[in-house]
Formats: sequence, structure tokens, C-alpha cells
Amino acid sequence: MTITIDEKQYTCKPGEYILDIAKREGIKMPALCHHGGLVGQGCCRVCIVEVEQSGRRNIVTACIYPVERECKVFTNSENVIRQRKMILSLLHSLAPDSNEVSQLCKTHGAQKYERFITQQSSKCILCGLCAKACESLGTGAISMAQRGIEKVVTTPYDEPSAVCVGCASCATVCTTNAIEVSEGGGERKIWNRSFPFKYCKQCGAKIGTLAELMRSAKKANAEIPELCENCRKKTIADALAETYGS
Repeated sequence: MTITIDEKQYTCKPGEYILDIAKREGIKMPALCHHGGLVGQGCCRVCIVEVEQSGRRNIVTACIYPVERECKVFTNSENVIRQRKMILSLLHSLAPDSNEVSQLCKTHGAQKYERFITQQSSKCILCGLCAKACESLGTGAISMAQRGIEKVVTTPYDEPSAVCVGCASCATVCTTNAIEVSEGGGERKIWNRSFPFKYCKQCGAKIGTLAELMRSAKKANAEIPELCENCRKKTIADALAETYGS
């Protein structure tokens, strides 16, 4: 199937999202709540585009809009530019200390308004990507809580989560660096808890937090790994070489 993006034609499969097609073809398109490993959020709406089908144009969110038939897509039409500026201005009022949001405002000429919402982090845009990452791992240590201007990302009852394993997947997927995480002294600190690391007994490399390794081992009904991935591969290779000859 053919899709036309900014007057250039590309091939895609039915059901592919516009943002995924654009990324594959090297077309630059801003996005904040999108991550390749997670289902589209469509929360920040920075990736809006204008789609023309049957002579009609509509503004859609590229990360969650599946292409079902041939169409024309405009990533920087006057309508898109105007609405994207407004969206970025609102996001900046939510997260005035986010360098990522500020840079997008500068790039796209969006006005920066005074902050009008009080929340836990001045970098958080409340997209929920971190909570979805935590949920996808089956942990559910954090979630979106409250509504309206009181909405926040937090642990249950704002207390240190008993099920958090300190994997920091939430911080990894956060596009605005809103989640505080620090490492030092053989441990990782995140969500008001400290998690000691497990190190490879062969090379000394960091394997992960002991809590996440214990959880993975329990799910797989296996032992907690004593070696990092590289050392495990090397051990297997050495064993094969010894058995079958180099």
C-alpha cells in the first residue's frame, strides 16, 4: 500500500501507524509519549499530522493512527503548525523545567506560558508512559493517581512500593527525565527506596538489582544469575570449544 507524506510516496502495510512509518523512512516528527516497545499512548499529541482522504482533511495523532487505505499526510501544514504550538505551550506550562519540552518549544516557535498546574515534578508531562512500562513488566509499582490538576504519577499511597524491584524501566522510557534515579555505593535509589546491585562474580560487571534478578529467577523457576550476559556467553563458548575443539 502507498502512503504520501509531505508530497513523497512511501510503501507501508495496512494497519501501520503513521509515526512508525515516518520513523522507518527517516522523516523527523516530534513525539514525547511514544516508545517503540510500548503500545501507542497518544497523550502528548505533539506528533499530530494532517491526513487527507477522499478530499477531506483531519488532524490526527500519528502514533495511534493506523493507515487503512492510501492517503496523504502533511506533517507541517499551517493547521498542524498552529495546533502543535498550542500543545507545546500547554506542555511547557505543565513541565517548565523539562529541557526536552523547552527545546521543542524553541524548535517549533511555541510560546512559553507561566506554569498553572502544581504537581510532584516540574518535568513531568503526565503522559503515563512510565506507568505503562511498569505495568508491561507485570510489576505495577507505580500508576497514575488523582484527576484533573491533582493528577500525579506515584506509588500506592505515596509510600515506598513493596513490589518495586528498582529496575528503573520507568525512568528509562521517560522522555522528559522526570523520574529521579541515582546510583552509587553499590545501589540504586528510586521511588524512595534503595536497591542493592548484583555483580558478575567473574568480571565484576553490574548485572542488575538483586530484587529484579530474584523476581526474574522466581518467574523462570531458575537460579539467580552469578554471571553477566557477556561472561555467560564466553563460558558457553569456552565449554563448546573444549568439547568440540577450537
